[in-house]
Amino acid sequence: MFQQLVGINVIFYYGSTLWQAAGFSEADSLLINIVSGAVSIAACFITIAVIDKVGRKPLLLIGSAGMAITLFAMVYAFSQGALVDGKLVLPGQNGMIAVVAANLYVIFFNVSWGPVMWVMLGEMFPNQIRGSALAVCGFAQWFANYLIAQAFPIMLAGIGLAASYSFYAVCAVISFFLVQRFIQETKGKELEAMEG
Repeated sequence: MFQQLVGINVIFYYGSTLWQAAGFSEADSLLINIVSGAVSIAACFITIAVIDKVGRKPLLLIGSAGMAITLFAMVYAFSQGALVDGKLVLPGQNGMIAVVAANLYVIFFNVSWGPVMWVMLGEMFPNQIRGSALAVCGFAQWFANYLIAQAFPIMLAGIGLAASYSFYAVCAVISFFLVQRFIQETKGKELEAMEG
């Protein structure tokens, strides 16, 4: 569920709305969204190249730490904004900080939690329950996705961008400690060796 609780799909589902709320024009918002999508795809190719060399758990830890840092950078940038004629305006370089942090966040997610979670789910359960466990995990992930997608517009209107992204950043921090404590490395292990 933490794959979704870090807010990744907010960037993709509401990217244009998000960037317009941060003070960018509609055209710039769409361009930022396209760049984020391209960065996302490129980062997945990096993961394919390194996952068996680096391992699953280290990638998840790197991803959680990187997402937390970049999300907090976005929180900082959004917290500096002010409403001008009902529109958020980010002073100085804060708009650029938000865009760079968002794209770094997408990179950290897509070299870690995006693809690695699905790889690990296919590897971490014993053969006897693998199918059922994957169904439960898939349901939990998509349900969390639904909740995050439905909650973001409410959060944006109610508490604003900085507080919304603070929630996602805190979830990224929590995900780091959950991985560190509970996830066992599956790199190089045979599926038949998984005992749960």
